Amino acid sequence: MTRREALQIIAGTGLALSLEQLRGASATPATAPVPVGAGGWEHGLRLGMTTYSTRTLSLDDSIAVVKLLRLKNAAIFRAHCNWETATPDECRAVRDKLAAAGIALTGTGVVNLPNDEAKCRKAFENMKAAGVATMVCKPEPVALPLVSKLAREYDQKIGIHNHGPEDKTYPSASDVWNAIQPHDSRIGLCFDVGHARRAGDDPVAIIRKYASRLHDVHLKDVISNKGDLDFGAGAVEAGSGRLDLPGILRALRDIKYSGVATYEFDKVIANPVPGLAESFGYIRGLLTAMG
Repeated sequence: MTRREALQIIAGTGLALSLEQLRGASATPATAPVPVGAGGWEHGLRLGMTTYSTRTLSLDDSIAVVKLLRLKNAAIFRAHCNWETATPDECRAVRDKLAAAGIALTGTGVVNLPNDEAKCRKAFENMKAAGVATMVCKPEPVALPLVSKLAREYDQKIGIHNHGPEDKTYPSASDVWNAIQPHDSRIGLCFDVGHARRAGDDPVAIIRKYASRLHDVHLKDVISNKGDLDFGAGAVEAGSGRLDLPGILRALRDIKYSGVATYEFDKVIANPVPGLAESFGYIRGLLTAMG
């Protein structure tokens, strides 16, 4: 299937693309959209969005974008809730604002976890207060025993994010996998397919290889190659880059991945809404074609 064909499948949903439309009544689709299942399931995958994608917008506008895209899951970036420093009440307020819009808080931006029990415990308390399904994080390697202990205590899923060659701690999914082996299975991967390409990994192979501890997935598309350090410069709309997105989606369905496939738009842009709408149109077109 070509990118054009995939986009044509989803055409006619009437997605509003401007921020002015986003904030007004005309953001309502002009035609009836394909319904999204409970939990955000669409053709075998749960779809969501990271608000890192809308980091240039407020939390309220980010929520409006999630609603506009007909998504039911969101991972909240630190610009919209600083999970390391916020109070539990502030975290609950973000959860409640999302819930009022019909959106589940399923993940976070990357939370730094040092080898300091008080600081780590504060992050875990904030996850508990907000009812976050998976804490996407970057623990210091020496802090992993502490994080494992707290994951058991709070029964909290952890997804360690691979960040490409510029990250000296967890550049690839294999680095995450090797680090977590001695620890509780609640600690797994938040697998970013774009950073994986820059690290020289095959995202399809990684998904199948590490399926047992795949707790979160960041979908995107890039024109980056192995070793590229500027991930923002390589970010493009889904279907216009070099990633095998059909293969990635098929692999996630094959392993019966039950977490959220969370789209993260790294492209630096004042208004990310058109690019996100195009990207979700392509993703949905591929999933619809798969049946």
